[in-house]
Formats: sequence, C-alpha cells, structure tokens
Amino acid sequence: MNTFHTDVLVLGAGGAGLMCAIEAGKKGRKVTVLDHAEKVGKKILISGGGRCNFTNVGASADRYQSGNRHFMKSAFGRYSPHDFIALVENYQIAYHEKKLGQQFCDKSAQQIVDMLLNECAENGAEIRLKTEILNVSKKGDMFHVATNKGTFIAPKAVVATGGLSIPKMGATNFGHKLAEQFNIEVTDLTPALVPFTFSTKDLERYTDLSGISIDADVACGKKSFRENILITHRGVSGPAILQISSYWKPGQEITIRMLPDLNWSAHLKEKRQQTPKTELKTILSDLLPKRFAQRVIEWGDIENKPMAGLSDREIHRIEQYFTQFKIKPNGTEGYRKAEVTLGGVSTKELDAKTLESKKVPGLHFIGEVVDVTGWLGGYNFQWAWASGFACGQSL
Repeated sequence: MNTFHTDVLVLGAGGAGLMCAIEAGKKGRKVTVLDHAEKVGKKILISGGGRCNFTNVGASADRYQSGNRHFMKSAFGRYSPHDFIALVENYQIAYHEKKLGQQFCDKSAQQIVDMLLNECAENGAEIRLKTEILNVSKKGDMFHVATNKGTFIAPKAVVATGGLSIPKMGATNFGHKLAEQFNIEVTDLTPALVPFTFSTKDLERYTDLSGISIDADVACGKKSFRENILITHRGVSGPAILQISSYWKPGQEITIRMLPDLNWSAHLKEKRQQTPKTELKTILSDLLPKRFAQRVIEWGDIENKPMAGLSDREIHRIEQYFTQFKIKPNGTEGYRKAEVTLGGVSTKELDAKTLESKKVPGLHFIGEVVDVTGWLGGYNFQWAWASGFACGQSL
C-alpha cells in the first residue's frame, strides 16, 4: 500500500470538514480530506428540502445545547452567519430568508456543495472519496491514518465525521470511537430534532389523522417553541416538535397550546353571542383542521352542542383543553429520522479557539461530532462553518 504525506488530514467531507480544509489551504497548508462516501456533503444536499437552509442570522450561543453554553462563542465571534452569506453572495447564489432568520437557496443545495468544492480546489485542498479509514494512530508527532487506499501521515488530524443521525447516508460513530481511543471524553448521545412516536393506545386514537398540521406552541419543562405540529402515521412531528425533542426526556409529557394567538375564551363567547344556534363543532372546524375538530367531539373530550348552550365554565374548560393539550410520547423515531445528534466530544476536552484536543496535540474535533447542538433552522450548519473556520485558521 502507498504512503502519502500531507500537512493536514481532515477526516470527513461534510460542511465542517470542507470549511476547515478551505481555511487551512488558504494558509498554505497541504490538505487532504478523506471520506468513505462516494460524494461530498450528503447532509447539505438533503437539507431544507433540497434547498439547503445554510445558516440562520439569529445564530447565537443561547440557541445551542452543550455542556458548556459559552463554548461556541469564540468560533461565532470569528465567523458569523453574515460571513457565510457574503461567501454565498460572492458566488452569486440566489437565496432568501424564509422565516425566523432561516436562509435558503432559491434553487438547489448543490450550489452550496459546488461552492465549497470550488473553494477547496482554489486553495489546493485534495478530496479523496471512497476512502475507508481502517485505523488511526499517533506515532511521535505524526498521525498515521490507514485506509483502503493507503496510509496517510500528517502532524495535524481534524475529525469532522459528524454524528449518528441518518445512518442510511453513511453516518457512523467513528468520530466518537476515535475520541475514546485517545481517552477523550464523549458525553451521552441521543437523537435530536427528531419526531416523537405514540404509544399503541395513542396510535389507535390518532393514526387516521395523519397529515394534519396545526399552529402551536409546544412546551416541555421550561422550554417552549412556536411553530407547526404535524400528526404522522407513527406519532407527531413538525418544526415545533422537532425543536422540543432536543429537550425532552423519556417519560415526560409535552404540552401543546393550539393556535397561540387566539384568545379562546373571548372568541367562543363572541361566537355564542353572534351565532347562538351554530354547533360548537362547526365553530371548532373553522379554527382547526376539520377532521381534528370533529374527532375531538367523537372522542367525547368535548361535548357538541349549540353555542347558546355553553356556559362560561364550559367555555373555560374548552379553552383549557386546547391550550393545555397533553401528549406523552412513547419515544422518538431515533437516529433514523433525527436531524442531528445531541451530545458528542466533550467541550471540556477541547480548546474553544482552535478546537484542538487538550490531551492530544494536533488532534482537532469540529462540527456535529462535538457536544454542540443547535436548534432547527440553519443553526447546525452555522456551527459547522464556524468551527471549521476556527480550526482551519489555527492549523
């Protein structure tokens, strides 16, 4: 087998790895990126429905979960969402802000991948695909990475292999296992930004309501998110559910406030006065998806009657029902459907400025493999760009 010498080895050709390779290349380093996949940036390509939600202008440390909530501030201070947007604009990629600070390509996520590949090429970073890493060791000051294509040797190694989410795209625990090999702590790992599944009892109740979407505020403990929820054939999903899933622990209930902008009590009293003969289920069907409104009546959770027959006490109970709707998830869809992995290489083990291991000089960890997990909506891409940039600048 051949032996290849380089200055920097980047393990993983996702967003963080490519950004790191670009920046290290700009500093004149000879960079080699290794990845077992047949093409780069698979997560980039599927994100945002194929349009890549490439950053969020609201990215700040309070929108991330980590053992150290300040850890990401250093990287964000050096590479902001506006820095990545400037790169996108430099390539004349048309984009738009969808909502809540989320930035999307007008056309295709492939444009972001092509941009990163072009930047790698311009800065001399070599990308080797279909390269399976068999073993990583450190001999003296040099890292030796044995692969099916030969052994690569370098004084700097950057682990950018992502987390466990979406294994069908090739996601593995490689980065976490490598950290443990070098006695670097890895925090508990769980699927995050993931749909919930229902118990058998709840499945019987909700299964044929699949596809129904409702504007809601979803809370678990002290955390809450406002966006849509979506009933699925296995449970409940939608942006608000994905967001709260990162904060949910097995056994906990989630509380759903449907139509958060609506003053339920005032609205129902108004309808009682204006249309006293109209049935409650008709009023509810005007507010909520019709199938859901009718099912609530069928379940017997709420009694259907003309509006004139509703007492203030009953209206209050209806308001409580829709503003404190409880669901106790049976579990989640797991890494199969999770957008990211919560947890990772402990931030206590890494230098916040360089992402370098405090125990193993020359070994860096960036992107999703690190214990930094953002909200839904471009936040995790921003961590990939910023951590890759910060690391690349230090090499």
